[in-house]
Amino acid sequence: MTTYYGLYGQKVQYLASDPTDVQIGQVWYNSTSAVLKVRQDVATNAWASGGALNTGRQSGAGAGTQTAGLIFGGQNPAFTTVGATELYNGSSWTSSPSSMPTIMYRHSGCGTQTAALGFAGYATPATWYTLTQTFNGSTWSTPPANMNTRRADATGFGIQTAAIGAGGAGPAPSYTILSATESYNGTSWTTVNSMNTARQQLASAGTQTAGLGFGGDTPGLSAATESWNGTSWTSVNSLNTAKLILGGAGIQTSALAFGGYTTTQVASTESWNGTTWSPTSNMATARYAIAPAGTQTAALASGGRGATFATTATEEWTGTQTLSRTVTVS
Repeated sequence: MTTYYGLYGQKVQYLASDPTDVQIGQVWYNSTSAVLKVRQDVATNAWASGGALNTGRQSGAGAGTQTAGLIFGGQNPAFTTVGATELYNGSSWTSSPSSMPTIMYRHSGCGTQTAALGFAGYATPATWYTLTQTFNGSTWSTPPANMNTRRADATGFGIQTAAIGAGGAGPAPSYTILSATESYNGTSWTTVNSMNTARQQLASAGTQTAGLGFGGDTPGLSAATESWNGTSWTSVNSLNTAKLILGGAGIQTSALAFGGYTTTQVASTESWNGTTWSPTSNMATARYAIAPAGTQTAALASGGRGATFATTATEEWTGTQTLSRTVTVS
């Protein structure tokens, strides 16, 4: 009879608590709970409907997680730019009484539900911003910390006090597509090394020192992916489908790309494992200009533009999760 020792070359560990550094298929005995456990993958990889937004919008910005999300700004179904802010609790959205001090869309966002950062962006008539705005979970404020390069349609990742803003497009009449990258320390923005590929309407994931930028418009659809190490950008493997105005969530080594625009709105989703992108389950509603949030295994996609100009639709992603399961012995 095959034994665990024969398969893995080691005995079942006897531990007081579940270990954190284990491999898929590894078995151990938890002496505290008196159960035998195994590490396994649970592959669901599907989008499910979440609670509808109170204000339908496209080109808003997102922050936070799937169970504590945030959306702010955007353009409503009447083509009006709004500063409305909503908070998500994992099932429904609640409108905040605090609106963005400067209303805009095509802006960038990052951070958490209670410590969010919004920056750059566009508002009619023909205004491109360098402005920074912060949210503390209940109110917005405008710190004296403007970006160095005026832009809209950039991407942002990180937290409220340690963020990166990259790419985008400059103001009329040139509408120059940018590779310029800036780093924010909670007080001021500093120009750092530029992206290898200038682009606007891209997505991103990660932290100030370990980020990922992907997709966008160069002009022309881009599948290019770049990795940020806190100092410089490195070109890595591209998306399978080139698209722009897509959503992104996760970290540098574990990210998700969803929705977007090719010649029309798309529902396609791709998962990044730190090396390559792999196509996975489509969104229920094809759309672009989404406000994204969350992680690779628990992403949040809110609003956007598809068959409906400024939808209220919210979708939640449940990806492959690594879990510990009790082994039943008979």
